[in-house]
Amino acid sequence: MSLSHLDIEQFRCIEKAHLELAPDANFIFGNNASGKTSLLEAIFLMGTGHSFRTHQTNLLIRHGQPHFTTVGRVLGKNGTEVIGIRGGDDSKEARVNGEAAKSLAELALRFPVQVIDPEVHRLLEDGPNRRRKFLDWGVFHVEHHFHDAWRRYQRALRQRNAALRSKQPLNALRVWDQELIEQGNLVSDYRDRYLTELQPFAFRLGRELLETEIEVEHQRGWKRQCSLESALADGFTRDQMRGSTGMGPHRADLILKIANLTAKDRVSRGQQKMLACALILAQQAHRAAIGASPACLLLDDPAAELDVDNLGKLLNVVTTIPAQLVVTSLSRNVLDFFPHARMFHVEHGAVRAVA
Repeated sequence: MSLSHLDIEQFRCIEKAHLELAPDANFIFGNNASGKTSLLEAIFLMGTGHSFRTHQTNLLIRHGQPHFTTVGRVLGKNGTEVIGIRGGDDSKEARVNGEAAKSLAELALRFPVQVIDPEVHRLLEDGPNRRRKFLDWGVFHVEHHFHDAWRRYQRALRQRNAALRSKQPLNALRVWDQELIEQGNLVSDYRDRYLTELQPFAFRLGRELLETEIEVEHQRGWKRQCSLESALADGFTRDQMRGSTGMGPHRADLILKIANLTAKDRVSRGQQKMLACALILAQQAHRAAIGASPACLLLDDPAAELDVDNLGKLLNVVTTIPAQLVVTSLSRNVLDFFPHARMFHVEHGAVRAVA
């Protein structure tokens, strides 16, 4: 799948822009604050419904304007599909082929997209929620029933938490526990299976980018030596005191290791970035290996916080990954790695194609 056309109006500093993108490599250059990252944000919206920089929709609207619109045409197995996003101060509306999108998952199915930006090291530094999202992006695109299991688990979790807050007895919670346990086990099993498939790709890319082995360990959200059913029962008193469920896949995490040592707090910022990049690229390589349609990979200023050697390693690997690439940079030197890329120059929010 690839984004062939992108139309933007009143988005960040961009009043209006039209891009015709290549299905392989695209290169966007310009000065700081010219609008390069804003273009990547608009592309990211096509497949996620949100920005990778902020959760506040009003910050995406050009100053003084009531709303923004982004419209993209995606080329996939079923031909061309049109995705449109319109955002106001407190709301966003997504449409697919003229019809209201049923959920953000509908966007993700039609246009899988990932980003490597200067904050990519936060995959290690932030809390478990970011790592769960990383994991679930991969699972969602290879396990067709994962989204339904996760949705049903979340619904049962909300009901159980409401029962806990109202101090209902253990017997009353069993109504929700049955669904919670069934769907929770499915979610965790899907994650386990995906990580088993992903590990060889992470191992190889760890060798190429960090010259060492990468291991990814799934912490399910409860102790592996006991069942989810027994974990919920054992934690009932504690859960009732807190008014929330403390065990389950909603508490899962990924433990990232380099050379058998936990990576967090043991590696430099540059190594954190390379490790996070290796994991994202591993997901892309896994997609290609199982015959999935290539995703779109956004690289925002890949030279940030990387020395020349590591930048070269990263870009050499990126050029081997089957994906639609959209790369931004302050200078055209990075273009040496993408000699056949379609080029765009951005200045003060104005975008033009470069022959």
